Amino acid sequence: MVVFSSRRLVSGFLFLIACGPAVAGDYLEVEPGVDIYFEDQGSGSPIVFVPGWTFTTRVFEHQIKAFSEAHRVISFDPRSQGRSTVTLEGNNYVTQGADLVKLLAHLKVEKPVLVGWSFGCLATWEFVKTQTTAAAAAHMCIDLSPTPMTGNEGDWVEGSIAELADFYGGVQTAADQRAVINWYADEIMIEQDYTPELSRWIVDQSSQSPPWVAAAYLASGTFSNYLDVARDIDAKLPSAFVVADHWAETATAYLAKHAPNSQVHAFGGHMMFWEYPEKFNPILAGLIAKAE
Repeated sequence: MVVFSSRRLVSGFLFLIACGPAVAGDYLEVEPGVDIYFEDQGSGSPIVFVPGWTFTTRVFEHQIKAFSEAHRVISFDPRSQGRSTVTLEGNNYVTQGADLVKLLAHLKVEKPVLVGWSFGCLATWEFVKTQTTAAAAAHMCIDLSPTPMTGNEGDWVEGSIAELADFYGGVQTAADQRAVINWYADEIMIEQDYTPELSRWIVDQSSQSPPWVAAAYLASGTFSNYLDVARDIDAKLPSAFVVADHWAETATAYLAKHAPNSQVHAFGGHMMFWEYPEKFNPILAGLIAKAE
């Protein structure tokens, strides 16, 4: 039997009163037995943040805090990621986009600014594909090509078939998945000193998705092609791409050809929005201003 001292209980209770809830989190059942965790904070014109492959709302901590002061800010853990239900079905970006449609309908959100990070862009593009550009106010994609592996030679893609096959092979066990995330975060995502504390924070998010989920989403993402949707957004909505420095030359040339009206900003690594919010947030604020 565990015994708690009254002093410990009282001090903990007072701590909760002083700090209050950290987030305004809740759940939506998008299909029988599948609950999606979401956060809905602030008021004003809506902004929706969609995390990337195996990640959670926590990656947007610097954006949620900043933009919820003047906007309604919504984010969610996609199915089988973070705090959402791990399910055998629907671990692909067509379904993730459909879940996003259901979530925004449930919250009565109209014409949001859509912000996707990495494979999260596939969900926002899927949303626009099914709901049309009339359902969004603006779109930002953070560091992903609309053709991750399906572009032509010389296009902006995530890597060669051999490289992506190696990545896919590296997420088949829990231990390998942790190792891959650590390598990717250190080499591609983060420019600052990759401390053990930062490693635990990143790996903890990704490892909430079992390896078979990570593999399913990886295959779905790499074989996606949303170029027509990205072109439609480019023609009809305020649109921006923020890309990592290592993609700058390739991505800029690709987007000049396929999305010539979109803003393109290049800096930092794959997670530049988290690492450099003082640079990223004004770019997003500028896009929002164009949509209002």
